[in-house]
Amino acid sequence: MKNSIKITALLVLASTGLFAATTVKTTGTVVPSTKEVITFSSLPSHKGIEVKVEGSEASKAIVMIYDQDKNVIYKDALPAFKKMEKGYILTQLENGDYIIEVTANKQVATKEVHVYDEDRTRVFIVKQ
Repeated sequence: MKNSIKITALLVLASTGLFAATTVKTTGTVVPSTKEVITFSSLPSHKGIEVKVEGSEASKAIVMIYDQDKNVIYKDALPAFKKMEKGYILTQLENGDYIIEVTANKQVATKEVHVYDEDRTRVFIVKQ
């Protein structure tokens, strides 16, 4: 009787193991994206904007800030990494409209920014 209980328990465990061990078959190869992901967000102090660049391979990024007359106000070259981020203080700019342009691995992302005074404080708003 003891042997039949042991054998039954062993068969239950073995059959459970067979059903639990399923394999996943893939039908094709997965190709990683070569596209860069460029995002803009507000700095925690709300005095500027943070630029984040993430990609599948290391690439250099160029950040340029233009005024409303398309004159280059600021140019910054970020080192070649797969993931990089840097903040830019915008409250030091004069009141007006600006364009922030980020170029990474032949992809360009731009954001329009308006800097103005509100309650004796220089603030900015990012236009959609």
